[in-house]
Amino acid sequence: MQPDSKFLNKPLDFWACVRTVSQEVGYTVRQKKIIKVPTLEEMATAFNSLGLDPQRIQNRSDEPTKLAFELNEYFVYRANVLNQVVEPLLMNAEEAKKEFRKLKKRLKPKCPLPMNKQKGSKKAEAFFTCIINMMIEANAHDCLCDYDPRKLTTVTKDGAPLRTLARRVDGAFPAVVNPIAIWEIKEYYYTTTFGSRVADGVYETLLNGMELQELRINEAVDVKHYLMIDSHFTWWECGKSYLCRIVDMMHMGFVDEVFFGKEVITRLPLVVAEWRKKAKKIKKA
Repeated sequence: MQPDSKFLNKPLDFWACVRTVSQEVGYTVRQKKIIKVPTLEEMATAFNSLGLDPQRIQNRSDEPTKLAFELNEYFVYRANVLNQVVEPLLMNAEEAKKEFRKLKKRLKPKCPLPMNKQKGSKKAEAFFTCIINMMIEANAHDCLCDYDPRKLTTVTKDGAPLRTLARRVDGAFPAVVNPIAIWEIKEYYYTTTFGSRVADGVYETLLNGMELQELRINEAVDVKHYLMIDSHFTWWECGKSYLCRIVDMMHMGFVDEVFFGKEVITRLPLVVAEWRKKAKKIKKA
């Protein structure tokens, strides 16, 4: 999923309001198991209960302010895209296994197909990661790709490091040094709750995104940053609030695009074609 340009370049205080209202009002309608759109009254009440000025949301005539209109527009967008688009894209382990086997048979990959970290009957290929690797290999053609970087991402200038990210990523194209693109994979098919490990994964992505945004602003170096996530139970049944935060993070400019479940099969080939085209231009230069 790509960000909606309408919500890019919003000031940071807008996102502060999004987070504050979401936290106070709640992210979901629990009875219906859907993403919530706060009402005008709920937003004003949230401000008031936190000791903030409710007239920033609703004026003395009980009419919505410009900020309230903007918040409502975003909340409606976020709820619609998650409820209607993202939820159907998320797979469970059996669905991912089926897609993996179909692609493996058709593509006959030579790229790494790593195993998951489970034991016993759950021990198998890391289906989502394998699907991603196969789709990249099939569309990168003759370009190099590091499917499992074991080093920190580094951007160099004049023979010296310009920036080095704080944590490792799950993939880099064409390499972890001076990459065109990097990505992180959050594949959680066998979790039974939305634990701190999953939450930490989201915040690690945010950290990388903040570092890359600083690099882009201050050094004019644009490294594309992608997040790829799957598991219907983990993200939809347990982690809807984090799906909201991921959509927020993308529109804040910390992630260029998020791939939800089956989207890696349909959308990733187009993105890899863009990487390949850019790599060829760099090679010619």
